[in-house]
Amino acid sequence: MLENIPSPQVFHQLAEEALIYLPRKFRQQLNGLAIIVEDFADSLTLEHFGMQSPFQLLGLYRGVPMPNRNHLATPADQNRVFLYRLPIIRHWQNSYNTLGEVVRHVLIHEIGHHFGLSDADMEKIENSVE
Repeated sequence: MLENIPSPQVFHQLAEEALIYLPRKFRQQLNGLAIIVEDFADSLTLEHFGMQSPFQLLGLYRGVPMPNRNHLATPADQNRVFLYRLPIIRHWQNSYNTLGEVVRHVLIHEIGHHFGLSDADMEKIENSVE
């Protein structure tokens, strides 16, 4: 069964494919944004968000959102999107979506934070599209 779990390389490929769904004007503003695939969030991150299970967090944006940036930003402020592979796989196995759709949803949600959108902002956008 473990050999059937999509690899981190598959996740990177799905993430690259998901970026096509972003409007070009947004894709052009992603220079320097790293997409990192890890099996789970680290324990400090889970504790910070009050998560009881490592399966609760599917993705995370770390960095300085575009509206808050200034010319004093340092390389330590690199913008990163983390995709947590095993929680995403579990979510996918319990949904009617394809793995690509789940990865796209998580990635686009985290990229929304890169542009300074809150969870509530993104929920409004998603509800207006449905």
